[in-house]
Amino acid sequence: MMDQHKTSGLSRQLTFTGLAATGICSMLGASIYVVPFMIQRNIPGIGPYVLQAFMMAAVPAILAAFAYAILASAMPRAGGSYVYASRGISPYLGFIASFSQWFGLSIAIGVVSYVIIPFLRDIALAMEWNQMAAMVSQGSVRVCLSLMILWFFVWINIRGAAWYERTLIPLMVMMFALGSVVIVTGLTTDPGAFAIDLMQNKQREIPQTVAHFDPWIFLSAASVLFSSFIGFDSIAQAGGEAKNPGRNLPLAIAMAVVVVGTFYMIFTFAVYRVVPWQFVASEAAHTDVTAPGLMSRILSPGWTVCIIAGAAVALTNDLPAMLLSVSRLMFAWAGDGIFPKSVTRIHPTFNTPQVAILISGTMASIGILGSHFAGDFFLGIDILVTSMLVNFLVMCLAVATLPTHNPALASQVKVVRNRNVQWLISVAGVLVLSAFLIIHIVKDFSADVPAWYYHSTAVWLIVMLIGSLIYFREVRRLRAKGEDLKSLFSNLPPE
Repeated sequence: MMDQHKTSGLSRQLTFTGLAATGICSMLGASIYVVPFMIQRNIPGIGPYVLQAFMMAAVPAILAAFAYAILASAMPRAGGSYVYASRGISPYLGFIASFSQWFGLSIAIGVVSYVIIPFLRDIALAMEWNQMAAMVSQGSVRVCLSLMILWFFVWINIRGAAWYERTLIPLMVMMFALGSVVIVTGLTTDPGAFAIDLMQNKQREIPQTVAHFDPWIFLSAASVLFSSFIGFDSIAQAGGEAKNPGRNLPLAIAMAVVVVGTFYMIFTFAVYRVVPWQFVASEAAHTDVTAPGLMSRILSPGWTVCIIAGAAVALTNDLPAMLLSVSRLMFAWAGDGIFPKSVTRIHPTFNTPQVAILISGTMASIGILGSHFAGDFFLGIDILVTSMLVNFLVMCLAVATLPTHNPALASQVKVVRNRNVQWLISVAGVLVLSAFLIIHIVKDFSADVPAWYYHSTAVWLIVMLIGSLIYFREVRRLRAKGEDLKSLFSNLPPE
């Protein structure tokens, strides 16, 4: 049996507010300013059904959130999703599912860091700081600024929970305040104002397109919009540092999903209320469209700058939360011996997994360089969506198998303790998430791409293969050392 006096070295300092902010900031990035509008190009024909597709996309996210809340209440440890699957189903499935999640999130951190800079450029242009805008548009400057922003948040993560919360919570408040400019404008402006402005300034009329509901198009759009709900699982990864984790982890997960889901719906409704979907679809067909670009026709330059700044802040506050998430996954693997033990090294002053955080920052830096040299980052986002669909699917399965696979841990569940309700959540989650995964894979392989490695599913399978090789090599090493694997993967890691 595991030595019950052994500790992880982490310190439970994250408050409920810090946990909720972690989930909210991981979920609510700048995609809300882009995805609900660019989807008119990515999924032609979705037309006026974007808001309904958002609601459909929330269904698998809510089911996965219930699964996470149930498992988090019983297993409040760092690297949540890995711990839940390794103790609830199998260590192999837990590792490779979380390994692909780690890979996708690490690349996404680099992508986010890289994409922040164009928003800063747009703010400079709106303020008529043309020299500054030209400077930050230079490739080398953009890469350097991206790396500086990334490593600032690496430093914040190493400094511990107090610094983390002091940084993240104000950013979250600022993000909602600036985002509310779009909502208030959309809900209070005359719906005809946009059409009048378009005619007066551009001599153009709104296209009179008629849309017909198509179930396949609708579900394809929902699978794309599902990506907007990725991120609440970062709360679970911080389980080893949460205060009162049995209560705060499930509550923070619920809070993040409800707050972000509500904000998505109101924000999207507000924009489409004043900007007809026909115009968004016609513009998206030949150029990139964003909420600031669409709303600028009915806003003053000053308020337009606020919207762009809101998008920049929304991107920025992704970084500390996602860095926390990926570093804690690595920490959990290393604690079980599936990764080098050096990754479990804790900072002597701040009680944070400094080696795991530094490695995560390095991996994200590769994501920045990859985005720069490849000139495109959507492949990385598609890989992340595949990884998270699989990961959420595994969490729902773990809810079903935990009582038979690990009765001792199942008895510690404090949320939704009724077994019949757990089964309902598990089965519904597996069915809905499987459907979304199939739609996502079919859409991926149906895409016309220049080479096989532009299919995100193919790249994801390669990542899974690499994860499998790492797992089996390390398990052989643990067996050779005489490690009791059954006991290791039946008990929770040290607290």
